[in-house]
Parts: sequence; structure tokens; C-alpha cells
Amino acid sequence: MFLSVNWGFNVMETKILGVAGSLRKESHSAALLGHVLEQAQGFGSKVRMLDLREVDLPLLKPDQSHVGPGVDRVRGDVAWANSFLLASPDYHGSMSGTIKNFLDYFWEEFSGRLFGYIVSSHEKGLTVQDQMRTAVRQCYGWSLPYGIGFNGDTSLTDQAEIKSEYLAGRVRMLARDLTVYGVLLAEQLGKDLDKSPRDPGFAQSLGL
Repeated sequence: MFLSVNWGFNVMETKILGVAGSLRKESHSAALLGHVLEQAQGFGSKVRMLDLREVDLPLLKPDQSHVGPGVDRVRGDVAWANSFLLASPDYHGSMSGTIKNFLDYFWEEFSGRLFGYIVSSHEKGLTVQDQMRTAVRQCYGWSLPYGIGFNGDTSLTDQAEIKSEYLAGRVRMLARDLTVYGVLLAEQLGKDLDKSPRDPGFAQSLGL
């Protein structure tokens, strides 16, 4: 079941939780995540940043009950959001273990919500995006059909500002689409879940 999530009709706004999944100080993926969230706020979203480097989220052990300030903080952020933006470095063609651990914790809460992706990579980061999409798909989440892959060493200044207009355009595009489609999906799912009996479709299959 969802954790204190209101899937009623009047969602009205997109609430994006940006999740920074690098444990590296001055992370490039976290820096670009901040730029997208800032732009999304300008488009009308409410935003929060969850930097997993700063939160004690222990490795998931399914047969143990995890409690503590870090777990409670992350759980509250997940329950608040109706859209997510995952940012990860490219570690040998895969997402960081930190992001995977986050997805393992909260898979039930991701059903029906929208996800976007950012990958810092010396290549294009496409395999990392694909693996995050695969994990989110198995959680019954929706994914935007594109993400941002970039080389932080060449794309950002020493002050983490964006160098190229192309990357700046991708940031605006991702921020806008998360804002627009996040609220559309959330409102429609709320309507579908509130119907009794439910129409055939995705909401009917959730069993919520």
C-alpha cells in the first residue's frame, strides 16, 4: 500500500523528489539534478532534493524492520512526492548501489508515478538509464522516454554551472515534461482509483 499518499482528484501540482545517488563529494550528477529541480520549480512544480550521501539509509535487509531518522526522512519524502528524478553516476555501465538500494526500499510506493533520469558518464550513460527504467518498470512506475546523459568534466564549470546551450536546453525540456506529465498522471490515477467499480486498465490491476 502507498505510504500516506493522497491519490484523490485534486492533485493540482507536480511534486518532484530529486534523488542524488552519488556518494562523491561535489557530484556532477547531483549538481545537474539541482539545475533541473530549479527549472521545474520555475515551471510550477514543488520540489525537494534528497541527497543520499547525507542520509543514513542502510542496505535493505528484507527480514529486518528498518527504523531511524534517516529511514523516516526518506520515507516521508517518498510519500510526499508524485514524481521522481533519479540522478546517478555511471559505475561500469550500471546505476550506483545507492540508487538501487533506494529503489529496493520503496518499490510499492512507486506504482503509477512518473520518473525521469540523469546520468553522469564519460560515455552516454544509456545503459544506466535503461537499468533504472527496468527497475522502475518492475515497480509499476512510468518513465519519460528520454533522460539526460552528460560528461560532468566537460559539461560543467568548476562552479557546477552548465557550459553548453544544448545541455541547458535538455535541462529545461526535462524540467518542463516532469512538471506537465507528472500532474497529469497523478490526477488520472487518482480518478481511476476512486472509481467504483474501476474501469479496466492499469489502476484496476494495482489491487489498491
